Amino acid sequence: MMQKMVSEAYTYAFPLVLMDATKTSSTNAVEFDPIKGTAPVNQLMHGEKLADASFKAIVTPNVDTVYSSAWYDLSDEPMVYVFPETDRFCNVQIFDAWTNTVSVFDKAGTYAIALSTWEGDLPEGVTRINVPTAMAWSITRTVLSGAEDLPNVRAIQKRMKLLPLSAYVRGGEYIAPKGRYAEENNYVPIEKVLSLGPKDFFDRANELMKTNPPAPADATMMEKLAVINVGPGMTFDLSILSGDVASQWREMIQTVRAKLNDEAMKFSVRLGQWSYFGAPIGDCGVEYGYRAMVALGGLGANTVDVALYMITDVDNSGERLTAEKTYVMHFESFPPVMKGGFWSVTAYGNDDFLIDNPIDRYCINDRTDFLLNEDGSLDIILSGEQPHVIANWLPVAGADYHLFMRIYTPDMDALSTWKPPIIRILG
Repeated sequence: MMQKMVSEAYTYAFPLVLMDATKTSSTNAVEFDPIKGTAPVNQLMHGEKLADASFKAIVTPNVDTVYSSAWYDLSDEPMVYVFPETDRFCNVQIFDAWTNTVSVFDKAGTYAIALSTWEGDLPEGVTRINVPTAMAWSITRTVLSGAEDLPNVRAIQKRMKLLPLSAYVRGGEYIAPKGRYAEENNYVPIEKVLSLGPKDFFDRANELMKTNPPAPADATMMEKLAVINVGPGMTFDLSILSGDVASQWREMIQTVRAKLNDEAMKFSVRLGQWSYFGAPIGDCGVEYGYRAMVALGGLGANTVDVALYMITDVDNSGERLTAEKTYVMHFESFPPVMKGGFWSVTAYGNDDFLIDNPIDRYCINDRTDFLLNEDGSLDIILSGEQPHVIANWLPVAGADYHLFMRIYTPDMDALSTWKPPIIRILG
């Protein structure tokens, strides 16, 4: 009984602890470091290129958009985000500390990202965005069409501003303070969290809950977890666990991960060989297992109205995809998107990171200079060995791998009758 409750507590708190670890790693900098992609808290960090195989901050990163992100501490005052006019897909997604999406905006304007409990007045023309937790995270995604388009993306980034409300009210002149670098905070967040023992994990969760309170809808869960001293400001009592605690803890994490995958399948929608996780992805409410699974598989997921993440790891016969074989992925027609939307197919290794390859290509998308068949259909080649013609080649590697097909601003009505691509062994 106690072991089951510890497992539930781990599932509940996992997204919060992972967000904190990601924040700590991402803000581990004296000033913005474009190579590491780090910057102090409350400062924008602009990606200067698309993610590649060296990018390890989050799993399954997209390679369609250049990221601009910021980690917030809203304890003292709101942060003002000045968002410019753009000529392309560009939006800002705001998350609370529990990985819930609290806002997505894509209209030019001035936005005050504020703790929900903050009491104060905003200047005229500033839109307030309430966040229920002191820790917050924003991801700004700006679509890129090839390396030659980078100067245009950087021009958009330069017009983005993030500054405290007090500085904005004074006229906008602001020099961000220096941060701090500590070698012990230079880690891969997901690896860090999965390595924590029970005492460290729950004590960190309890401390975080003091300034990042559970949602009102979590009251029943918090009452339940209080029995094992998991809750805001509590101190976890390791003595509730007995025997070989370290071994049991590792086994529990493995069991939880398997259970999360099973539980999440009730939110899975299948289209041919592909499937995607539907609502309430990106804002999971009390679906704690689903929330933990999404955090584990790809922190920072969009809600379905913004993007669909379709995945497959098998061919049309149901066999696992492997770099030892060559496949063709055949599109009869392209994914249906609304105006301004786009699509891509990205390959990931079994570690959920991008696959290193000799031509630095990690995805095929609607901006790729691929070659169409005479009938307008598209064949993408999936192989570890480089073909003679590389225009339609998506490099893969490893004993097995999986594919994500991202559809941004999907046309959900058209999607119901669209036939997704088929993957078959070539030859």
